[in-house]
Amino acid sequence: MSRNSTLSSLLRIGVAVLLVAAGVKGGEWWTARTIADGSPSGHEAVDGTPAVAPPSDRKVLYWYDPMSPQHRFDKPGKSPFMDMDLVPRYADEAGTDDAGATVRIDPGATQNLGVRRAPVRRIPAETVVEASAVLNFNERDVAIVQARTGGFVERVAPLAPGDVLRQGAFIAEVLVPEWAARQYEYLALRNAGDRQLLEAARSRLRLAGMPESLIRKVETSGRTQDRIAITAPRAGVLQELGVRQGMTLGSGQTVARINGIGTVWLDVAVPEASASGMRIDQRGEVRFVAFPGEVFEARVAALLPSLNERTRTLTVRLELPNGDARLRPGLTALARLASESDRTLLAVPTEAVIRTGKRAIVMLAEEGGRFRPVEVTLGDEIGNDTVIVSGLTEGKQVIVSGQFLIDSEASLMGLLARADERPAAGSPGVALHEAEATIEEIGESEVTISHGPFKTLAMPGMTMPFPLARPELLQGFKVGDRVRVGVRQSDDGLVVESIRSAGDKP
Repeated sequence: MSRNSTLSSLLRIGVAVLLVAAGVKGGEWWTARTIADGSPSGHEAVDGTPAVAPPSDRKVLYWYDPMSPQHRFDKPGKSPFMDMDLVPRYADEAGTDDAGATVRIDPGATQNLGVRRAPVRRIPAETVVEASAVLNFNERDVAIVQARTGGFVERVAPLAPGDVLRQGAFIAEVLVPEWAARQYEYLALRNAGDRQLLEAARSRLRLAGMPESLIRKVETSGRTQDRIAITAPRAGVLQELGVRQGMTLGSGQTVARINGIGTVWLDVAVPEASASGMRIDQRGEVRFVAFPGEVFEARVAALLPSLNERTRTLTVRLELPNGDARLRPGLTALARLASESDRTLLAVPTEAVIRTGKRAIVMLAEEGGRFRPVEVTLGDEIGNDTVIVSGLTEGKQVIVSGQFLIDSEASLMGLLARADERPAAGSPGVALHEAEATIEEIGESEVTISHGPFKTLAMPGMTMPFPLARPELLQGFKVGDRVRVGVRQSDDGLVVESIRSAGDKP
Protein backbone atom coordinates (compact mmCIF):
# COMPACT_ATOMS: atom_id res chain seq x y z
CA MET A 1 0.00 0.00 0.00
CA SER A 2 1.35 3.38 -0.94
CA ARG A 3 1.95 6.26 1.47
CA ASN A 4 -0.92 8.28 -0.07
CA SER A 5 -3.40 5.40 0.39
CA THR A 6 -2.44 5.10 4.07
CA LEU A 7 -3.02 8.82 4.74
CA SER A 8 -6.39 8.68 3.00
CA SER A 9 -7.54 5.76 5.18
CA LEU A 10 -6.47 7.54 8.36
CA LEU A 11 -8.39 10.67 7.30
CA ARG A 12 -11.60 8.66 6.75
CA ILE A 13 -11.27 7.10 10.20
CA GLY A 14 -10.80 10.52 11.84
CA VAL A 15 -13.91 11.96 10.16
CA ALA A 16 -15.97 8.93 11.27
CA VAL A 17 -14.83 9.41 14.90
CA LEU A 18 -15.86 13.11 14.82
CA LEU A 19 -19.31 12.25 13.42
CA VAL A 20 -19.91 9.67 16.17
CA ALA A 21 -18.91 12.20 18.86
CA ALA A 22 -21.26 14.82 17.39
CA GLY A 23 -24.10 12.29 17.40
CA VAL A 24 -23.53 11.50 21.08
CA LYS A 25 -23.57 15.16 22.04
CA GLY A 26 -26.70 15.75 19.97
CA GLY A 27 -28.43 12.85 21.72
CA GLU A 28 -27.53 14.27 25.10
CA TRP A 29 -28.92 17.70 24.10
CA TRP A 30 -32.13 16.16 22.74
CA THR A 31 -32.63 14.11 25.91
CA ALA A 32 -32.15 17.18 28.09
CA ARG A 33 -34.63 19.17 25.98
CA THR A 34 -37.16 16.33 26.15
CA ILE A 35 -36.94 16.21 29.95
CA ALA A 36 -37.23 19.98 30.24
CA ASP A 37 -40.30 20.14 28.00
CA GLY A 38 -41.95 17.02 29.32
CA SER A 39 -42.29 15.41 25.84
CA PRO A 40 -40.05 14.41 22.94
CA SER A 41 -41.21 17.36 20.80
CA GLY A 42 -41.90 19.86 23.53
CA HIS A 43 -45.60 19.79 22.48
CA GLU A 44 -46.98 16.24 23.05
CA ALA A 45 -45.92 13.08 24.77
CA VAL A 46 -45.29 9.96 22.68
CA ASP A 47 -48.74 8.57 23.50
CA GLY A 48 -50.44 11.84 22.47
CA THR A 49 -51.32 13.08 25.99
CA PRO A 50 -51.20 16.85 26.58
CA ALA A 51 -47.98 18.44 27.72
CA VAL A 52 -47.48 18.89 31.46
CA ALA A 53 -46.11 21.83 33.39
CA PRO A 54 -42.31 21.98 33.39
CA PRO A 55 -40.75 20.48 36.54
CA SER A 56 -39.15 23.69 37.72
CA ASP A 57 -39.00 25.85 40.82
CA ARG A 58 -40.22 28.82 38.72
CA LYS A 59 -43.78 29.83 39.62
CA VAL A 60 -46.25 29.81 36.71
CA LEU A 61 -48.87 32.55 36.79
CA TYR A 62 -50.96 31.27 33.90
CA TRP A 63 -50.77 29.77 30.40
CA TYR A 64 -51.59 31.67 27.23
CA ASP A 65 -51.66 31.34 23.46
CA PRO A 66 -48.97 33.61 21.94
CA MET A 67 -51.28 34.24 18.98
CA SER A 68 -54.12 35.33 21.29
CA PRO A 69 -52.38 36.60 24.45
CA GLN A 70 -55.46 38.26 25.94
CA HIS A 71 -56.93 34.83 26.77
CA ARG A 72 -55.42 33.12 29.82
CA PHE A 73 -55.70 29.59 31.16
CA ASP A 74 -55.01 28.10 34.60
CA LYS A 75 -53.44 24.87 33.31
CA PRO A 76 -51.35 23.70 30.35
CA GLY A 77 -52.77 22.06 27.25
CA LYS A 78 -53.71 22.71 23.66
CA SER A 79 -54.82 26.17 22.57
CA PRO A 80 -58.51 26.29 21.59
CA PHE A 81 -57.64 28.83 18.91
CA MET A 82 -54.51 27.41 17.23
CA ASP A 83 -53.00 23.95 16.83
CA MET A 84 -50.26 24.59 19.34
CA ASP A 85 -49.50 24.21 23.04
CA LEU A 86 -50.20 26.94 25.58
CA VAL A 87 -47.10 28.76 26.82
CA PRO A 88 -46.42 29.32 30.54
CA ARG A 89 -46.14 32.79 31.96
CA TYR A 90 -43.68 32.81 34.88
CA ALA A 91 -43.84 35.02 37.96
CA ASP A 92 -40.25 36.21 37.47
CA GLU A 93 -41.14 37.45 33.97
CA ALA A 94 -43.88 39.77 35.22
CA GLY A 95 -45.26 41.43 38.34
CA THR A 96 -47.00 39.50 41.08
CA ASP A 97 -50.48 40.14 39.66
CA ASP A 98 -52.21 41.04 36.42
CA ALA A 99 -52.53 44.73 37.19
CA GLY A 100 -48.81 45.02 37.78
CA ALA A 101 -47.70 42.81 34.88
CA THR A 102 -44.59 44.16 33.23
CA VAL A 103 -42.18 43.25 30.51
CA ARG A 104 -38.46 43.39 31.15
CA ILE A 105 -35.99 44.36 28.45
CA ASP A 106 -32.25 44.39 28.89
CA PRO A 107 -30.98 47.97 29.42
CA GLY A 108 -28.43 47.48 26.66
CA ALA A 109 -31.20 46.50 24.26
CA THR A 110 -33.30 49.55 25.16
CA GLN A 111 -30.28 51.75 24.51
CA ASN A 112 -29.74 50.14 21.12
CA LEU A 113 -33.43 50.63 20.29
CA GLY A 114 -33.13 54.34 21.05
CA VAL A 115 -35.79 54.24 23.77
CA ARG A 116 -36.48 57.72 25.17
CA ARG A 117 -38.49 58.66 28.25
CA ALA A 118 -40.47 61.70 29.27
CA PRO A 119 -42.18 62.60 32.56
CA VAL A 120 -45.92 62.88 33.03
CA ARG A 121 -46.20 66.57 33.84
CA ARG A 122 -48.67 69.39 34.23
CA ILE A 123 -49.01 72.08 31.53
CA PRO A 124 -51.00 75.34 31.53
CA ALA A 125 -54.57 74.79 30.41
CA GLU A 126 -55.26 76.64 27.21
CA THR A 127 -58.03 76.79 24.69
CA VAL A 128 -56.70 76.45 21.14
CA VAL A 129 -58.94 77.24 18.20
CA GLU A 130 -57.88 76.91 14.58
CA ALA A 131 -60.30 77.96 11.87
CA SER A 132 -60.21 79.20 8.30
CA ALA A 133 -61.75 82.54 7.37
CA VAL A 134 -61.78 85.20 4.65
CA LEU A 135 -60.23 88.64 5.10
CA ASN A 136 -62.66 91.59 5.16
CA PHE A 137 -62.50 95.39 5.17
CA ASN A 138 -62.35 97.22 8.46
CA GLU A 139 -65.85 98.69 8.49
CA ARG A 140 -64.80 101.26 11.09
CA ASP A 141 -62.32 102.78 8.64
CA VAL A 142 -64.81 104.20 6.13
CA ALA A 143 -64.98 107.71 4.62
CA ILE A 144 -68.14 109.05 2.95
CA VAL A 145 -67.37 112.02 0.66
CA GLN A 146 -70.42 114.29 0.12
CA ALA A 147 -71.10 117.59 -1.66
CA ARG A 148 -71.32 120.49 0.83
CA THR A 149 -73.36 122.54 -1.64
CA GLY A 150 -75.09 122.11 -4.98
CA GLY A 151 -73.26 122.63 -8.27
CA PHE A 152 -72.27 121.21 -11.63
CA VAL A 153 -69.69 118.43 -12.12
CA GLU A 154 -67.17 119.75 -14.65
CA ARG A 155 -64.45 117.12 -14.42
CA VAL A 156 -64.10 113.59 -12.95
CA ALA A 157 -60.93 111.54 -12.48
CA PRO A 158 -60.75 108.27 -14.47
CA LEU A 159 -61.74 106.09 -11.52
CA ALA A 160 -63.87 103.00 -10.93
CA PRO A 161 -64.94 101.07 -7.82
CA GLY A 162 -62.11 98.87 -6.61
CA ASP A 163 -59.34 101.35 -7.39
CA VAL A 164 -56.82 102.00 -4.62
CA LEU A 165 -56.50 105.72 -3.77
CA ARG A 166 -53.86 107.59 -1.86
CA GLN A 167 -54.82 110.29 0.61
CA GLY A 168 -55.56 113.58 -1.20
CA ALA A 169 -56.10 111.92 -4.58
CA PHE A 170 -58.28 114.01 -6.99
CA ILE A 171 -61.83 112.69 -7.50
CA ALA A 172 -63.88 115.44 -9.19
CA GLU A 173 -64.12 119.22 -9.82
CA VAL A 174 -67.44 121.01 -9.14
CA LEU A 175 -68.60 124.49 -10.27
CA VAL A 176 -70.61 126.33 -7.56
CA PRO A 177 -72.10 129.53 -9.08
CA GLU A 178 -73.59 130.86 -5.82
CA TRP A 179 -70.15 131.02 -4.26
CA ALA A 180 -69.06 133.71 -6.72
CA ALA A 181 -71.68 136.25 -5.49
CA ARG A 182 -70.80 135.65 -1.82
CA GLN A 183 -67.08 135.96 -2.51
CA TYR A 184 -67.63 139.30 -4.36
CA GLU A 185 -69.49 140.59 -1.31
CA TYR A 186 -66.70 139.45 1.00
CA LEU A 187 -63.96 141.14 -1.08
CA ALA A 188 -65.96 144.43 -1.21
CA LEU A 189 -66.36 144.50 2.57
CA ARG A 190 -62.68 143.77 3.02
CA ASN A 191 -61.79 146.83 0.93
CA ALA A 192 -64.25 148.94 2.99
CA GLY A 193 -62.37 148.07 6.20
CA ASP A 194 -65.42 147.33 8.44
CA ARG A 195 -64.18 144.46 10.57
CA GLN A 196 -67.57 143.44 11.96
CA LEU A 197 -69.20 143.29 8.55
CA LEU A 198 -66.15 141.47 7.17
CA GLU A 199 -66.40 138.80 9.89
CA ALA A 200 -70.12 138.40 9.17
CA ALA A 201 -69.39 137.94 5.46
CA ARG A 202 -66.73 135.37 6.28
CA SER A 203 -69.25 133.40 8.36
CA ARG A 204 -71.69 133.41 5.41
CA LEU A 205 -68.94 131.85 3.25
CA ARG A 206 -68.54 129.04 5.77
CA LEU A 207 -72.30 128.47 5.95
CA ALA A 208 -72.43 128.23 2.18
CA GLY A 209 -70.19 125.17 2.45
CA MET A 210 -66.93 126.76 1.43
CA PRO A 211 -63.89 125.06 3.10
CA GLU A 212 -61.39 127.15 5.07
CA SER A 213 -58.64 126.44 2.54
CA LEU A 214 -60.72 128.01 -0.25
CA ILE A 215 -61.63 131.04 1.90
CA ARG A 216 -57.94 131.69 2.61
CA LYS A 217 -57.19 131.38 -1.08
CA VAL A 218 -59.81 134.08 -1.84
CA GLU A 219 -58.30 136.35 0.82
CA THR A 220 -54.72 136.01 -0.42
CA SER A 221 -55.47 136.17 -4.14
CA GLY A 222 -58.26 138.77 -4.02
CA ARG A 223 -60.14 136.85 -6.73
CA THR A 224 -63.25 134.71 -6.63
CA GLN A 225 -62.91 130.90 -6.51
CA ASP A 226 -66.13 129.31 -7.77
CA ARG A 227 -64.72 125.84 -8.47
CA ILE A 228 -63.77 123.27 -5.87
CA ALA A 229 -61.69 120.09 -6.25
CA ILE A 230 -63.04 117.12 -4.30
CA THR A 231 -60.21 114.88 -3.02
CA ALA A 232 -59.90 111.63 -1.04
CA PRO A 233 -59.77 112.36 2.71
CA ARG A 234 -57.89 109.10 3.36
CA ALA A 235 -56.07 106.32 1.56
CA GLY A 236 -58.04 103.19 0.75
CA VAL A 237 -60.18 101.37 -1.78
CA LEU A 238 -62.85 103.25 -3.75
CA GLN A 239 -66.03 101.34 -2.97
CA GLU A 240 -68.50 103.71 -4.64
CA LEU A 241 -68.26 106.60 -7.16
CA GLY A 242 -71.47 108.66 -7.41
CA VAL A 243 -70.60 111.41 -9.91
CA ARG A 244 -70.13 111.68 -13.67
CA GLN A 245 -68.99 114.61 -15.77
CA GLY A 246 -71.79 117.09 -16.62
CA MET A 247 -74.25 115.99 -13.98
CA THR A 248 -75.90 118.31 -11.48
CA LEU A 249 -74.84 117.71 -7.90
CA GLY A 250 -77.21 118.34 -5.00
CA SER A 251 -76.22 119.48 -1.53
CA GLY A 252 -75.42 116.44 0.65
CA GLN A 253 -75.21 114.04 -2.31
CA THR A 254 -72.62 111.24 -1.96
CA VAL A 255 -69.67 111.70 -4.28
CA ALA A 256 -67.60 108.69 -3.19
CA ARG A 257 -67.25 106.00 -0.52
CA ILE A 258 -63.71 105.01 0.46
CA ASN A 259 -62.76 102.09 2.72
CA GLY A 260 -59.36 102.33 4.41
CA ILE A 261 -56.98 99.35 4.31
CA GLY A 262 -54.56 100.41 7.05
CA THR A 263 -56.09 97.63 9.12
CA VAL A 264 -58.21 94.65 8.04
CA TRP A 265 -60.61 92.25 9.78
CA LEU A 266 -60.74 88.48 10.00
CA ASP A 267 -63.97 86.99 11.39
CA VAL A 268 -63.28 83.58 12.95
CA ALA A 269 -66.05 81.13 13.91
CA VAL A 270 -65.20 79.74 17.38
CA PRO A 271 -67.20 76.75 18.76
CA GLU A 272 -69.33 77.74 21.75
CA ALA A 273 -67.46 75.23 23.93
CA SER A 274 -64.28 77.29 23.41
CA ALA A 275 -65.88 80.74 23.38
CA SER A 276 -65.45 81.32 27.12
CA GLY A 277 -61.66 81.41 26.71
CA MET A 278 -61.71 84.29 24.20
CA ARG A 279 -60.78 87.81 25.39
CA ILE A 280 -60.57 91.29 23.85
CA ASP A 281 -56.95 92.19 22.88
CA GLN A 282 -56.00 88.51 23.00
CA ARG A 283 -53.20 87.76 20.53
CA GLY A 284 -53.46 85.33 17.64
CA GLU A 285 -51.54 84.04 14.63
CA VAL A 286 -52.74 84.14 11.03
CA ARG A 287 -51.35 82.34 7.98
CA PHE A 288 -52.38 83.16 4.42
CA VAL A 289 -52.40 80.88 1.41
CA ALA A 290 -51.00 83.79 -0.62
CA PHE A 291 -47.96 84.13 1.68
CA PRO A 292 -46.72 80.60 2.48
CA GLY A 293 -44.38 80.33 5.44
CA GLU A 294 -45.25 83.77 6.84
CA VAL A 295 -47.03 84.26 10.17
CA PHE A 296 -48.97 87.50 10.78
CA GLU A 297 -49.79 88.73 14.27
CA ALA A 298 -53.35 89.77 15.07
CA ARG A 299 -55.40 90.79 18.08
CA VAL A 300 -59.01 90.15 19.04
CA ALA A 301 -60.83 93.42 18.32
CA ALA A 302 -64.38 92.29 19.14
CA LEU A 303 -66.51 89.35 20.29
CA LEU A 304 -69.75 89.64 18.37
CA PRO A 305 -72.75 89.33 20.71
CA SER A 306 -74.87 86.88 18.70
CA LEU A 307 -74.31 83.12 18.38
CA ASN A 308 -74.88 81.34 15.07
CA GLU A 309 -77.75 78.97 15.84
CA ARG A 310 -77.02 76.70 12.89
CA THR A 311 -73.32 76.13 13.52
CA ARG A 312 -73.33 76.92 17.28
CA THR A 313 -70.33 79.19 16.89
CA LEU A 314 -69.36 82.64 18.15
CA THR A 315 -67.76 85.13 15.76
CA VAL A 316 -64.44 86.44 17.04
CA ARG A 317 -63.15 89.41 15.06
CA LEU A 318 -59.39 89.72 14.60
CA GLU A 319 -57.72 92.95 13.51
CA LEU A 320 -54.47 92.85 11.52
CA PRO A 321 -52.20 95.83 10.75
CA ASN A 322 -51.76 96.41 7.03
CA GLY A 323 -49.40 99.35 6.68
CA ASP A 324 -47.83 98.03 3.48
CA ALA A 325 -51.26 97.21 1.95
CA ARG A 326 -50.19 93.61 1.20
CA LEU A 327 -53.30 92.14 2.79
CA ARG A 328 -56.28 92.55 0.49
CA PRO A 329 -59.85 91.71 1.51
CA GLY A 330 -60.90 88.38 0.05
CA LEU A 331 -57.68 86.50 0.89
CA THR A 332 -58.13 83.09 2.54
CA ALA A 333 -56.47 82.68 5.92
CA LEU A 334 -56.03 80.16 8.76
CA ALA A 335 -56.25 81.71 12.22
CA ARG A 336 -54.95 80.19 15.45
CA LEU A 337 -56.12 81.46 18.83
CA ALA A 338 -54.77 80.17 22.13
CA SER A 339 -55.89 81.39 25.55
CA GLU A 340 -54.27 80.27 28.80
CA SER A 341 -55.89 80.02 32.23
CA ASP A 342 -54.75 79.52 35.80
CA ARG A 343 -55.63 75.81 35.62
CA THR A 344 -53.10 73.11 34.79
CA LEU A 345 -53.68 69.81 33.03
CA LEU A 346 -51.87 66.47 33.21
CA ALA A 347 -50.21 65.71 29.88
CA VAL A 348 -47.68 63.52 28.06
CA PRO A 349 -45.95 64.04 24.69
CA THR A 350 -48.35 63.11 21.91
CA GLU A 351 -45.82 60.70 20.41
CA ALA A 352 -45.99 58.60 23.61
CA VAL A 353 -49.62 57.61 22.96
CA ILE A 354 -50.44 54.33 21.18
CA ARG A 355 -53.96 54.42 19.72
CA THR A 356 -55.45 50.99 19.07
CA GLY A 357 -58.83 52.16 17.80
CA LYS A 358 -60.91 51.32 20.87
CA ARG A 359 -58.51 52.64 23.47
CA ALA A 360 -55.30 54.54 24.05
CA ILE A 361 -52.18 53.09 25.72
CA VAL A 362 -48.89 54.45 26.99
CA MET A 363 -45.86 52.41 28.05
CA LEU A 364 -44.92 53.21 31.63
CA ALA A 365 -41.23 52.89 32.52
CA GLU A 366 -40.50 51.30 35.91
CA GLU A 367 -37.36 50.40 37.82
CA GLY A 368 -35.13 47.51 36.79
CA GLY A 369 -35.67 47.92 33.06
CA ARG A 370 -39.35 46.95 33.29
CA PHE A 371 -42.16 48.46 31.26
CA ARG A 372 -45.90 48.29 31.77
CA PRO A 373 -48.71 49.09 29.31
CA VAL A 374 -51.26 51.45 30.85
CA GLU A 375 -54.64 52.37 29.39
CA VAL A 376 -55.43 56.09 29.53
CA THR A 377 -58.29 58.43 28.68
CA LEU A 378 -57.21 61.25 26.38
CA GLY A 379 -58.25 64.90 26.29
CA ASP A 380 -57.37 67.64 23.82
CA GLU A 381 -54.03 68.06 22.09
CA ILE A 382 -52.18 71.23 23.14
CA GLY A 383 -49.18 71.87 20.96
CA ASN A 384 -47.00 68.75 21.04
CA ASP A 385 -48.69 67.37 24.18
CA THR A 386 -51.86 65.36 24.76
CA VAL A 387 -53.95 65.90 27.88
CA ILE A 388 -54.46 62.81 30.07
CA VAL A 389 -57.93 62.79 31.64
CA SER A 390 -57.33 59.61 33.66
CA GLY A 391 -54.94 56.66 33.88
CA LEU A 392 -51.67 58.31 34.99
CA THR A 393 -50.28 60.41 37.81
CA GLU A 394 -47.79 63.26 37.71
CA GLY A 395 -44.08 62.45 37.83
CA LYS A 396 -44.13 58.99 36.28
CA GLN A 397 -42.03 58.19 33.22
CA VAL A 398 -43.51 57.19 29.86
CA ILE A 399 -41.79 55.95 26.71
CA VAL A 400 -41.87 58.38 23.75
CA SER A 401 -39.61 56.48 21.34
CA GLY A 402 -39.51 52.74 20.72
CA GLN A 403 -42.77 52.14 22.61
CA PHE A 404 -44.28 50.17 19.72
CA LEU A 405 -41.54 47.54 19.98
CA ILE A 406 -42.07 47.28 23.75
CA ASP A 407 -45.84 47.07 23.23
CA SER A 408 -45.34 44.23 20.73
CA GLU A 409 -43.21 42.35 23.25
CA ALA A 410 -45.85 42.89 25.93
CA SER A 411 -48.57 41.54 23.62
CA LEU A 412 -46.54 38.42 22.86
CA MET A 413 -46.09 37.86 26.59
CA GLY A 414 -49.84 38.13 27.17
CA LEU A 415 -49.83 41.41 29.10
CA LEU A 416 -53.01 43.47 29.09
CA ALA A 417 -52.98 47.23 29.51
CA ARG A 418 -54.72 48.37 32.68
CA ALA A 419 -55.48 51.83 33.92
CA ASP A 420 -52.93 53.04 36.44
CA GLU A 421 -55.50 54.97 38.47
CA ARG A 422 -58.89 54.73 36.72
CA PRO A 423 -62.21 54.99 38.61
CA ALA A 424 -64.88 52.40 37.96
CA ALA A 425 -67.32 53.09 35.14
CA GLY A 426 -70.32 55.00 36.37
CA SER A 427 -68.56 56.38 39.45
CA PRO A 428 -68.50 60.17 40.01
CA GLY A 429 -64.84 60.36 38.99
CA VAL A 430 -65.18 58.58 35.64
CA ALA A 431 -64.04 60.65 32.65
CA LEU A 432 -66.78 61.23 30.10
CA HIS A 433 -66.64 62.60 26.57
CA GLU A 434 -69.39 65.18 26.05
CA ALA A 435 -71.17 66.74 23.08
CA GLU A 436 -74.36 68.64 22.23
CA ALA A 437 -77.05 66.46 20.62
CA THR A 438 -80.68 66.16 19.58
CA ILE A 439 -82.70 63.02 20.48
CA GLU A 440 -83.94 61.37 17.28
CA GLU A 441 -85.31 58.04 18.57
CA ILE A 442 -85.73 56.36 21.96
CA GLY A 443 -85.45 52.58 22.43
CA GLU A 444 -85.56 50.25 25.42
CA SER A 445 -81.82 50.08 25.93
CA GLU A 446 -80.45 52.59 23.42
CA VAL A 447 -80.99 56.09 22.13
CA THR A 448 -80.42 57.48 18.62
CA ILE A 449 -79.02 61.02 18.61
CA SER A 450 -77.74 63.60 16.14
CA HIS A 451 -74.66 64.80 17.99
CA GLY A 452 -72.01 67.42 17.47
CA PRO A 453 -68.30 66.58 17.58
CA PHE A 454 -66.84 64.73 20.59
CA LYS A 455 -63.68 66.86 20.79
CA THR A 456 -61.86 64.61 23.27
CA LEU A 457 -62.38 61.66 20.92
CA ALA A 458 -61.63 63.57 17.69
CA MET A 459 -65.01 62.23 16.53
CA PRO A 460 -67.05 64.38 14.10
CA GLY A 461 -70.76 65.02 14.44
CA MET A 462 -73.19 62.41 13.03
CA THR A 463 -76.46 60.59 13.69
CA MET A 464 -76.13 57.13 15.28
CA PRO A 465 -77.55 54.89 18.05
CA PHE A 466 -75.78 54.55 21.42
CA PRO A 467 -76.40 51.90 24.11
CA LEU A 468 -77.51 53.25 27.50
CA ALA A 469 -75.63 52.44 30.69
CA ARG A 470 -78.97 52.64 32.53
CA PRO A 471 -82.48 52.88 31.02
CA GLU A 472 -83.55 55.49 33.59
CA LEU A 473 -81.19 58.02 31.96
CA LEU A 474 -83.97 58.89 29.48
CA GLN A 475 -86.62 59.65 32.08
CA GLY A 476 -88.16 63.05 31.38
CA PHE A 477 -86.76 63.28 27.84
CA LYS A 478 -88.55 62.93 24.51
CA VAL A 479 -87.72 62.90 20.80
CA GLY A 480 -86.58 66.33 19.61
CA ASP A 481 -85.08 67.48 22.93
CA ARG A 482 -81.76 69.29 22.80
CA VAL A 483 -79.45 67.59 25.30
CA ARG A 484 -75.83 67.24 26.31
CA VAL A 485 -74.71 63.62 26.42
CA GLY A 486 -71.71 62.10 28.16
CA VAL A 487 -70.28 58.85 26.83
CA ARG A 488 -67.50 56.55 27.97
CA GLN A 489 -65.41 54.08 26.03
CA SER A 490 -65.90 50.36 26.58
CA ASP A 491 -64.69 47.22 24.85
CA ASP A 492 -67.98 47.19 22.91
CA GLY A 493 -67.81 50.83 21.87
CA LEU A 494 -69.25 54.06 23.30
CA VAL A 495 -71.87 53.87 26.05
CA VAL A 496 -74.07 56.78 27.21
CA GLU A 497 -73.43 57.46 30.91
CA SER A 498 -75.21 60.81 31.34
CA ILE A 499 -77.91 62.90 29.64
CA ARG A 500 -78.98 66.38 30.68
CA SER A 501 -80.77 69.29 29.07
CA ALA A 502 -78.52 71.44 26.91
CA GLY A 503 -79.05 74.49 29.10
CA ASP A 504 -78.33 72.76 32.42
CA LYS A 505 -74.99 73.31 34.13
CA PRO A 506 -72.85 70.19 34.74
